[in-house]
Amino acid sequence: MTHRIRRSRRLLGAGLAAGVLMAGVAAAAPAAAATPTVSCTSARAGLAAKLKKDITAALANRKGTAAVGLYDRSTNTTCTLRASTAFDSASVVKVTVLSALLWDAQKTGRALTSREKTLATAMITKSDNASTSTLWKQLGTTKIKNFLTAAKMTQTKPGANGYWGLTQITVTDEQKLLKLLTARNAVLTDASRAYVTTLMGQVVPAQRWGTPYGRPAGVSWHVKNGWLSRATLGWRVHSVGTFKGGGHDYVMTVLTHGNSTMNYGVTTIQGVAKVIHKDLAAS
Repeated sequence: MTHRIRRSRRLLGAGLAAGVLMAGVAAAAPAAAATPTVSCTSARAGLAAKLKKDITAALANRKGTAAVGLYDRSTNTTCTLRASTAFDSASVVKVTVLSALLWDAQKTGRALTSREKTLATAMITKSDNASTSTLWKQLGTTKIKNFLTAAKMTQTKPGANGYWGLTQITVTDEQKLLKLLTARNAVLTDASRAYVTTLMGQVVPAQRWGTPYGRPAGVSWHVKNGWLSRATLGWRVHSVGTFKGGGHDYVMTVLTHGNSTMNYGVTTIQGVAKVIHKDLAAS
């Protein structure tokens, strides 16, 4: 995939070629954030304390700001850090866009058109910005907000004037969406849920970093990442993923900003993901 910055300011949603973005940009290194306070609960003895300790350690020497969400159905385990802190969405909003498209189509019982399927596939698997802009415009803010209401994603604020990459998101709402995608519910049909997760399982190899990092063999993954650099708060680098196997069924969100480079944010996310996968696998 090749995207060009000059195509439009609207392409703020972080779909540029990974190779270009990996080079990073010169930016002042942000000050270290305050020591994170991770909160974990679990029905499995010892797991919450282990996760709290290891996630905290993974973030202890990282600069910038990170927010984390974990939910494992199998052990009723939840971990949160800065769950309501708002971040510019970058491309992780593309999962919301596709979910809203499917939700809207469900209401009239229609299937997606071949054109919509082509756009959706490029949007999720390649993080294509032009496809996202087309679907965002087709839906319009009202339908997107209606979906957010139905999904109870009350902390998500769609980006104004077509700037979908500047949608405000939180760990709380991203976790709500991932939960909807991974269990039967009244918002998205089984077919819609399967459509989204299938595409998330087919992202191009260059975009499989982030939350899948360190997962045990045999654990299935579905992922969507986002990355965006702005004059303030440096790089936003995010990853949302769903995982199943090894006796666990879990969803994970890691949102970051204040990163000096894209690679720095990726490393932060993968440090958190690695210990989460490890601790769950050992539980």
